[in-house]
Amino acid sequence: MAEITAALVKELREKSGAGMMDCKKALVENNGDIEQAIDWLRKKGLSAAAKKSGRIAAEGLVAVASEGNKAAIVEVNAETDFVARNAQFQAYAGTVAKLALNSGNSIEALQAVKYPDSGRTVQDELTHLVATIGENMSLRRVKQMSVPQGVVASYVHNAVAPSAGKIGVLVALESTGDAAKLTALGKQIAMHVAATNPQSLSTADLDPASIDRERSVLEEQAKASGRPPEVIAKMVEGRLRKFYEEVVLSEQTFVVDGETKVAKVVENAVKEIGAPINLAGFVRFALGEGIEKKSEDFAAEVAAQLRA
Repeated sequence: MAEITAALVKELREKSGAGMMDCKKALVENNGDIEQAIDWLRKKGLSAAAKKSGRIAAEGLVAVASEGNKAAIVEVNAETDFVARNAQFQAYAGTVAKLALNSGNSIEALQAVKYPDSGRTVQDELTHLVATIGENMSLRRVKQMSVPQGVVASYVHNAVAPSAGKIGVLVALESTGDAAKLTALGKQIAMHVAATNPQSLSTADLDPASIDRERSVLEEQAKASGRPPEVIAKMVEGRLRKFYEEVVLSEQTFVVDGETKVAKVVENAVKEIGAPINLAGFVRFALGEGIEKKSEDFAAEVAAQLRA
């Protein structure tokens, strides 16, 4: 029996695009022969993943998981919305979200975590899923949040499976108050975040470049009015406050009642919760944001298939 070294497994993985454990098994089954192992993987349909890796994957699922005072959110991409309704894909996204509870915010760390009941890592399981389902997929991003005391509430918009959908939000509330009531408040704020997509938690957290860009635009608009410089300065500051109300979570008007600022909503909840509350942070993942999606008309798609 030939020795199956790590270098041999790595070589086969690079040539075939199959998962680490599948490559190791292929080499064991074929006494360390690379070419025979490649054929073995092809027969099993496991080497096809490499051919699909160049396709744009902008669909898929955003999944969340919660445990005590921490929660995690992940985005797993696929090529088509059809795959998001696949039970295997949904199970993978949900499982990875749960594993992310203890893996931190590193994609690389999460990819290396052992995937339950498979003998594979999270990344190798995804490679296996690519070969099984037949589409390119990727584990794109992850974020874990926790608080010393309190809750990290979650909300999923357009859910297609338990805790998985098109938009996912986590909201962290620090407090020693009633956990159930905190969770209910956190979910309402998370729904608000899903709807309004704030840029920051507070004005102090807002990207200075974003403020400078907005100020520059507002100054040019104000100058066009022909007003004196001191009036223009006041106009700019007033419009900046309006800008903050649009993009800063604590300054936004709560979508649930349409009149109260989010910061005031949290302040008003203190009496009911039974302890001070700190809105400590939030994260919002919208499926496919920032990915350039390829668009082709139907005729071009058919022509491309005929040429192939």
